[in-house]
This record gives sequence, C-alpha cells and structure tokens, in this order.
Amino acid sequence: MNTHIHQGTALITGASSGIGAIYADRLARAGYDLILVARRGDALRSLAQDLTTRTGRSIETLVADLLNPDDLARVESVLRTDASITLLVNNAGVGATAPLLQSDVADMDRMIALNVSVPMRLAYAAAPAFVSRGTGTIVNIASIVALQPELLNGVYGGSKAFVLALSQSLHHELADKGVRVQAVLPGATATEFWAVAGTPVEHLPQDIVMSADDMVDAALAGLAMGERVTIPALPDIAEWNAFESARTALGPGLSRTSPASRYRTARAG
Repeated sequence: MNTHIHQGTALITGASSGIGAIYADRLARAGYDLILVARRGDALRSLAQDLTTRTGRSIETLVADLLNPDDLARVESVLRTDASITLLVNNAGVGATAPLLQSDVADMDRMIALNVSVPMRLAYAAAPAFVSRGTGTIVNIASIVALQPELLNGVYGGSKAFVLALSQSLHHELADKGVRVQAVLPGATATEFWAVAGTPVEHLPQDIVMSADDMVDAALAGLAMGERVTIPALPDIAEWNAFESARTALGPGLSRTSPASRYRTARAG
C-alpha cells in the first residue's frame, strides 16, 4: 500500500470488472486516487469500497452509460474541470466475434460509438486540460486486432485500428507538451468480454489466453518503460519496431505528383 504517495487522480472507464477493475486496483496501490466510471452502479460501489479499505485512497464512482449523450457529457466535464486528474484510462469497449454477414448492423453501429467515438471524445476532453498543466497521461486500450483485423469481426478490428491510429496521432501532437499517450494491444484476455462478444473464453485455445492480471501488469510495465505501443504478449519488441520502421518508411512514397510506374505501364498496355 502506498498511502504516503500521491500520483494524482486516474479516471478509468469500464471500471466495474475485468481489465478496468484490475487497473483500478493497481493504480490505487501505486498511489492514485480514482474516479471509476461504469454502468453497473452496484459493482462499481462494491469495488470502490474494497479499494478504499485496502489502499486508503480516495475513490469516487461515476455511474454512466457512455452511449448516453448526457452521461458521456458528464464524464467529459469531469475530465475538463477536475485539475487533480493526471491519468485517463480509456478502457470501456465492446467486441464481436461473428463475421460481418452474421452480425446485426445496429450492434455494429453501437460498437463504433463505444469503441471509437467515446475514447475520442474523452481523449479530446482530457488533452487540453493536461496540456494546460504541462503533464498528464492517456492510456487507450486497443487490441491486437488493430494489426490483424482478419482475426475477428471486421468492424471490431476497424474500431481498434482507430484507437491505435488515434493514440499515435495524439502522441505526435502532444509529446512535446508534456502529455504521454500509450496504446495497449492485448491479445485474448480472460475476461467476460468474450462471452459478451459471442464466444466464451473457454472456447478459445487456452495457450493463447492471458490472465487479465498479467495483461494489466505488462501494460503498466510498458507505460513505465515509456512505450507508446505496448503489446503484452509479443516476445520480441524488435518485431514491433521493425513493423513501425516499415510503416514510416512508406511515408515519402505515399503522396506524389504522378502515379507509380506500374500503373502507367498497365494503362499503356
């Protein structure tokens, strides 16, 4: 317990269970006060009481359905106005495992709202406040499907690719203003996420499933190491560095005054 350390306040979305609840535990023990955001008020209050008893930290709860515009606006307001907030963990999200042709388009629309619009809006609420104070951290929970969208539902993969791209862009814009941004790309993680997404975690090959505790501990270790992108299961960070180097190397050739020669040759033929 680090009751003598005060790291500021961390606001965590999707905090009532799973990855969000473990972030709450780890951050409280590291010296953060907490603002926990989730829909399930009873679970949220039970977690807050437990954490307060065990860590002595100040724990607030904010019961909110982030798909409700009024609730989302309340969370945005807290991020803009509470000067004690030093860390935002954008964890709330939903997944899907069924192929696109077997999915309900209304469900896909809700997924985009929660996985794309919500973290964007909360990041944009937090960023100006952090910049004004010259410090702050934004952690965005993405997924390995941001890199391999073929693995699961394509809309889910696309939503997490957005989270990764947003994180990289925010780092580019905010790093010199004292704001850290980390994208976390978990693989299969043992939480209720899978049952909600349509494939219980027990149905997955168990040699690919990481415990949520290990996932969060790895993500926090990556944050402490200064990683902008943390992939908890990836054995060799050189593989990610090579991927990033290849991506950035494309830059000079992506926008030019004339088409590449292969297209001119095909047109002439």
